[in-house]
Amino acid sequence: VQLVESGGGLVQPGGSLRLSCAASGFTFGSSVMSWYRQTPGKEREFVAAISIVSGRTNFADSVKGRFTIFRDNAKNTVYLQMNSLKPEDTAVYYCNALWIAKNYWGQGTQVTVSS
Repeated sequence: VQLVESGGGLVQPGGSLRLSCAASGFTFGSSVMSWYRQTPGKEREFVAAISIVSGRTNFADSVKGRFTIFRDNAKNTVYLQMNSLKPEDTAVYYCNALWIAKNYWGQGTQVTVSS
């Protein structure tokens, strides 16, 4: 299983970024894909999830209305569209795949929101 994140970077408050997670090595169509984030000294926290089969989504309260998650089944890729970014969104963002009751993680991509 391989999850490769991309799209992180530095953005000003109020700006937008789109993260991508390219998946391989498992049956993408039967997985649940999620994004988590982590800052130094804190536990990794849930951000958003999508069921690849149903398309149903779930979001942390802190990002509702600002972030969206969607997938491209043809590319085995899940995206996190982040709008109206705040400094408190600064973190390393990790892609997660839940497949056959096992969790898999990507290497993470840094998102920094700062003026």
